[in-house]
Amino acid sequence: MDWARNADWPKASHSRFVLSKPHKWHVQELGHGPTVLLLHGAGGATQTWRHMYDQLIGHYRIIAIDLPGQGFTKMGTPKRCGLEAMSEDIARLCNQEGWHVDAVVGHSAGGAIALQLASSLSPSPPVIGINPALGNFKGLAGVAFPLIAKVLASTPWVAQLFTASTSRPHSVDRLLAGTGSILTPEDQVFYRRLISDKAHVEGTLAMMAQWRLDPLLAALPEMSAPTLFITGSGDKAVPPTTSTKTAAIMPDAKVIEIAGLGHLAHEEDGQAVASHIISFLNSRLN
Repeated sequence: MDWARNADWPKASHSRFVLSKPHKWHVQELGHGPTVLLLHGAGGATQTWRHMYDQLIGHYRIIAIDLPGQGFTKMGTPKRCGLEAMSEDIARLCNQEGWHVDAVVGHSAGGAIALQLASSLSPSPPVIGINPALGNFKGLAGVAFPLIAKVLASTPWVAQLFTASTSRPHSVDRLLAGTGSILTPEDQVFYRRLISDKAHVEGTLAMMAQWRLDPLLAALPEMSAPTLFITGSGDKAVPPTTSTKTAAIMPDAKVIEIAGLGHLAHEEDGQAVASHIISFLNSRLN
């Protein structure tokens, strides 16, 4: 993504760029109080938090980043886009910048990264996953989908073909409809920019190709971090039952389901999602 062409990006005045090898990170920092790190899902960027920012910064210091190769973060190497590698690189970034992370909030795949990151910190900070992507595909799909993603990520022309085919408004509408969420035209504009950018699509494909959940899922029964999963009853991408089943095997996890919202629940009703986050963290951080 070209920063110079996106001066109207949400909270752009709070953005800066940080070189922490191997990536050059896009970071947004605003507010005061305990530090809460925000991690978007696959194919997203910092704009995904735009409807929660103002409510959260009344309580916390918010740090939001773009994942490697996505949004405005420049990917230093495509080999470090898997769950464990990204978590390690984010931890290195936090250490370099002197950020003491008091809580981590992640959406979708960002929820898995939040859990992986929290497990590496001592003590493990509270984690909030918004419709967290914590389920593996079953049967043949579990083998085929990762292989397909790897093939796509290694084929130079795929990202260009994808961006050309999805840059039209109706294509974006169809993609977003698959999440079960209804977004405003203004919100859709930012997604249209993201998925029409070749580098962003390449970064997302690299993440998909290297995605492995099994080690994290195996470790969750021993994870001490207080955890809240916020789900939308209308999520078409990650069924709410995924969070319910995951919370049941964790020592300190609970689920709150919000009726009528989809996978992008925090963009549909940022006030409701932020209220649950604030309530949970107030009980854990005070």
